[in-house]
Amino acid sequence: MTEKLYSIQSALIALILALILFNRFADEPLSASIYNNLLIQDGESHFKNFRQLTFSGENAEAYFSADGQSLIFQAHDGDSLCDQIYIMDIASGKTEMVSTGDGVTTCSYFNYPDCEKIIYASTHLGGKSCPPKPDFSHGYVWKLYPDFDIFRSDMDGTNLERLTNSPNYDAEATMAFDGSKIIFTSLSSGDLEIWTMNPDGTGKTQLTNRLGYDGGAFYSPNGKNIVWRAWYPQNEEEKEKWSLNLKNRYIDAVPLDIYVAKRDGSNKKRLTSNGATNWAPSWHPDGSHIIFSSNMDDWREDYNAFGSNFELYIINIYTLKLTRLTHNDIFDSFPVISKDGKIIFASNRNAENPRQTNIFIGILD
Repeated sequence: MTEKLYSIQSALIALILALILFNRFADEPLSASIYNNLLIQDGESHFKNFRQLTFSGENAEAYFSADGQSLIFQAHDGDSLCDQIYIMDIASGKTEMVSTGDGVTTCSYFNYPDCEKIIYASTHLGGKSCPPKPDFSHGYVWKLYPDFDIFRSDMDGTNLERLTNSPNYDAEATMAFDGSKIIFTSLSSGDLEIWTMNPDGTGKTQLTNRLGYDGGAFYSPNGKNIVWRAWYPQNEEEKEKWSLNLKNRYIDAVPLDIYVAKRDGSNKKRLTSNGATNWAPSWHPDGSHIIFSSNMDDWREDYNAFGSNFELYIINIYTLKLTRLTHNDIFDSFPVISKDGKIIFASNRNAENPRQTNIFIGILD
């Protein structure tokens, strides 16, 4: 009898524990609740504690909230859909769309330092439907939709405010960590330049002024410096090509290099010079390194050009010492490092089809 009661008690305890565990992960995808270091490729010795956070569609440009508990990113699932902006709770994987659902969006960011608001670019005022997608038949193209403006809203997408109002492309906005300035890319001067403005959209100031593309800028952790990607035409043929690009409102796969400068754009320094496409730069928390994506190691002799295998690299802004972080034959890009050493980036690894791009998080040693 005693043994039977003991067995019943043991079974009840096991059932209670099972229910507790079930409730703990009921709203959380199992694959998002555990580390999967099998996702780390051979040679990627700088990574540990890897997790895949999204599992379908095309997801990119993910950025941390100030407390490191949430992400904001853009995503779509299906060729007929346009990117919208989402916020994810990293621990649970719970994700909510916070943009309007109309038009196409890009380049979202938390409104630092309190992160009670968000900023992003959207074309929704130009129409509810997706604008025509660019022609990718001859390679990658980034469309400069003239309806792109920068907006600010509450975290749930309500109380939407328009921060830019030009008839040209305004996008690629990020924010200083002290909340003092927004830095963004604009075609309002007739060329793609880097601008800054106050968080409410006032005080717009142009920082760069050289023919070509300046974009994708970020403030350093202490707010004293900036990093961005750029390409400048060097001869008449390249100038004509750039003029045609702007006329047709797109950027094709030109070589890009990484630059740093003081907060006001002075003391400009070029970090890369390899003829490849070096892009998606952001700051390491130490303020002395830049992490970025590049196809510099994918030279194709048969095409006499660089290929589409983008890897992650980190470079010292003073010594220019370069370290390669990822090692595979797929796309890795949009890397960001949190102040406590977590890395997040978009990748085609573990994809179910060639176009699928997901978000991954881990620890960077």
